[in-house]
Amino acid sequence: MNETKIAAIIEAVKSVLDKVSCSVPVGVSNRHVHLSQADLEVLYGKGHQLEAMKDLKQPGQFAAKEVVTLEGPKGKIERVRVLGPIRPQTQIEISISDGFKLGVKAPVRPSGKIEGSPGIKLIGPAGALEMPLGVIVAHRHIHMHTTDAKRMGIQDGMTVSIRSQGPRAVTFENVTCRVSEKYKLELHLDMDEANAGGIKNGDLFEILR
Repeated sequence: MNETKIAAIIEAVKSVLDKVSCSVPVGVSNRHVHLSQADLEVLYGKGHQLEAMKDLKQPGQFAAKEVVTLEGPKGKIERVRVLGPIRPQTQIEISISDGFKLGVKAPVRPSGKIEGSPGIKLIGPAGALEMPLGVIVAHRHIHMHTTDAKRMGIQDGMTVSIRSQGPRAVTFENVTCRVSEKYKLELHLDMDEANAGGIKNGDLFEILR
């Protein structure tokens, strides 16, 4: 085998390894609610504590057994899962399609940025809440452990583009990277984004650089 062919093979292997090293698995995020303790007690009763049903990939995060109903000006969505643990402020994360059904125009925001967002009615088995704000469409983002970020040359807050594979391959831009020792590597897309590309949990996206 001559040197030209050997060099071509090395480049091909390097290209594959580079793509693998910059790949991230998807976690498709359905509509859900994060609750403060005070709001949980209005919806489920005084002293109520969230009961974990299933651990999520991010350490310490879980899907709770508790569900609530969302009620907007145009409609309702029932059995919306509450995610734990308890947070300092209540936040409702929906898709744009959900907003059409509810009659709510939710802004695309990073999690926790609820200032100026619309409100909605939350209904639980023990009571209801008229939330003055808190409804957002979560901005697509990647959770990264510090070791993954270092390996990929990415810093906290950096914006990247990502690309899927397959017959309905799609590219998403403006994906925010969140880096912490508390995170596991995972891309979060909402249901609208996943359905548009035929994407399911565990599919891999390549980070474009």
